[in-house]
Amino acid sequence: MSLAPIAVIGAGSWGTALALQFARSGRPVRLWGRDREQMQAMTDARANTRYLPDVPFPDNLAITADLEACLVDARDVLVAVPSHGLRETLDRIAPLLSDDARVCWATKGFELTTGKLPHQVAMEILGEDRPMAVLSGPTFATEVGAGLPTAMTIAANDSAFASELAATISGNNFRAYTSEDMIGVEVGGAVKNVLAIGAGLSDGLGFGANTRIALINRGLVEMTRLGVALGASHETFMGLAGMGDLVLTCTDDQSRNRRMGLLLAAGKTVEEAQEEIRLVVEGVLAAKAVKKVAEDRYVVMPICEEIYRILYEGVSPREAVSTLMGRALKPE
Repeated sequence: MSLAPIAVIGAGSWGTALALQFARSGRPVRLWGRDREQMQAMTDARANTRYLPDVPFPDNLAITADLEACLVDARDVLVAVPSHGLRETLDRIAPLLSDDARVCWATKGFELTTGKLPHQVAMEILGEDRPMAVLSGPTFATEVGAGLPTAMTIAANDSAFASELAATISGNNFRAYTSEDMIGVEVGGAVKNVLAIGAGLSDGLGFGANTRIALINRGLVEMTRLGVALGASHETFMGLAGMGDLVLTCTDDQSRNRRMGLLLAAGKTVEEAQEEIRLVVEGVLAAKAVKKVAEDRYVVMPICEEIYRILYEGVSPREAVSTLMGRALKPE
């Protein structure tokens, strides 16, 4: 296994958790963040006291606010930023990458302005020949950071890169599966965030377990429908990056998107809920992007459509449920 440094771009909760997991492999890891004051605080504390305060950094995890220093001699680069910041981040790192650098990301969501998936944005900026991969699946940063048993999917355009990345990140309590279906893995990661807002709304309104499982199951149908229309494999949505991530995000209150739904059900506005959560809620922007992509492809996604209407058109959750339940009956 190569001992070349791994560069992790993005020092939020998820970037920090993945940097910790890669460091457990023994390889040197560099973690970069744009906030110099925060990075200095992390260096002094040897922990990310903002997001993962109880997890000390190992000696082979270095902290830096110098992007060029982070990337020098790095063979593998992991980008862990929100979807709305992916293009800007890739633009910044592109001229600093070595010719043989391989790039992966843990970003979930369509690009709002273009409707592109992360791998399409990456290929546009970095070229189609560079080895690339996406990491996704049912994972919470706090649990990965704490070293709790976890499984996820790595999909890549280069099978050797996927296998090496999986071997590096896997350990006693972490298992990575490989895939060639980047489209399916990325669609799953984008759509599940929208549906999790719906699950939070449903539970917050007291609709019960029957409603929750109906939303998850029919939401999975919508996710699969969109993914297949975009060129994904149907089987991918039965795996960790599809059903696995969807169920996790819809049922556990660690999910920011589920918490957004719970707060909306309690009468908060989107802005008030976002302020209370204090972290990026990807599903809010994803709802807008998913609606656009689905319309462009003529894909019917009634649950995602109603969640969009709640977020952006002022439709009440109960009215949205009435609309969904009143749709014409049809075969499953």
